[in-house]
Amino acid sequence: MQFKQGTKVYTTDDKDIGSVDRVVLNPKTKEVTHLIVRKGFLLSEDKIIPLALIASANEDRVTLRGSTTDLDSLLPFEETHFVPLDETDVQMAAYPIGFAAPFYLYEPMGSSMFYPDLAAAYANEKPYGAETQKNIPEDSIALREGARVITADGQDVGTVKRIFTQPENDRATQLLISNGVIFKEQKMIPVGWIGDIQEDEIHLNVSTAMLKGLPEFQET
Repeated sequence: MQFKQGTKVYTTDDKDIGSVDRVVLNPKTKEVTHLIVRKGFLLSEDKIIPLALIASANEDRVTLRGSTTDLDSLLPFEETHFVPLDETDVQMAAYPIGFAAPFYLYEPMGSSMFYPDLAAAYANEKPYGAETQKNIPEDSIALREGARVITADGQDVGTVKRIFTQPENDRATQLLISNGVIFKEQKMIPVGWIGDIQEDEIHLNVSTAMLKGLPEFQET
């Protein structure tokens, strides 16, 4: 199978639910475990789809095994939880430049006099902070669309355009990178040349000169 950012995703009843936004893979084993589908007409938020639910995937279309009625069972890619903060957390909280730190649960004016019960409730409340959690396997990376590809000698040689996997074990085998400043054509890179994978960047363990010897990628 192959996964390309922006490819439309369809259910078995041929409903367009969104498009591929990210590919989730394990940096060590190179196994692709999930796809992140960008929210669209049928999805109110980005959803994470296990590879076991994908029937087929090519450069033009990704087809799921489930129907439209199964979409509610999919987990959101990110979930925000509110957790209580202690005094140190509140003091150490960083706020964007130009914005003042918010006041948490400030007692309403006059509440002590007119609403003693309300004042007591506010006095015992703690401030809360937002914590965002990604619903992907531990030690995996949600590779962003257009992640930069950097060679061992520090050259930016293009962006990830497509990921190819083996159907028998879902391991990534090759990356297709787009043409950039250094290369005027697309190149297919074996995953064995990858040294490190981050959300926004892939670092290779080979030089730019090694990539120059690769043939231009041709669609077949």
